[in-house]
Amino acid sequence: MVEVADPPPPRSRPGGRAARVKQAVHQAVIDAVSEHGADKVSIPDVSRRAGVRDSSIYRRWGTRENLVLDALLTSSARELPIPDTGSLHTDLTAFGSALGEYLDTPLGRGLVRSLSAVSDSDDVAAAREAFWERRYQMTLPMITRAITRGELPGDVDARQVIELLIAPIHFRSALTRHPVDATYVSELVGRVIQAAQNPHSAVNP
Repeated sequence: MVEVADPPPPRSRPGGRAARVKQAVHQAVIDAVSEHGADKVSIPDVSRRAGVRDSSIYRRWGTRENLVLDALLTSSARELPIPDTGSLHTDLTAFGSALGEYLDTPLGRGLVRSLSAVSDSDDVAAAREAFWERRYQMTLPMITRAITRGELPGDVDARQVIELLIAPIHFRSALTRHPVDATYVSELVGRVIQAAQNPHSAVNP
């Protein structure tokens, strides 16, 4: 008697319904943030835009803050990939230039408005803190690779290096509206690296 092997279990299709729902919901969040800022996003509005029941959104993300955080992190990871060029200067230059371009989009402007809000709930404040922490963890490899290559000292404050790069770009984008062009980014990166390599020396602003 010939034994017949059991058929293999069905494989879940990549890009199946769950992936399509997630993509539709994320896009609805991004559209809402671009139009009104993250603080104005509501799950009923996202449900309407995405064509997904709000109960499904609550079941997957739990809270509005978790939903917005997930959508913004997914979007920023796609729009702001972390470069790996083999050089700290070119890594930071590429990232700084991409950040400046991103902040000049409707989504970027909506994100800046939300992240700079001074009056919000504990949940919103916690989501904002989580966003910055996750973004920092994404950018950290640029600094750790530079340490490995000997471009930065091993005891460098990696978080401070990232903040020295992104803070002036956010300031220009959100407040002064001065251009974040190639010349500005290159000069900024030079000052950031100088400060990171010589933390006890003064760097001209």
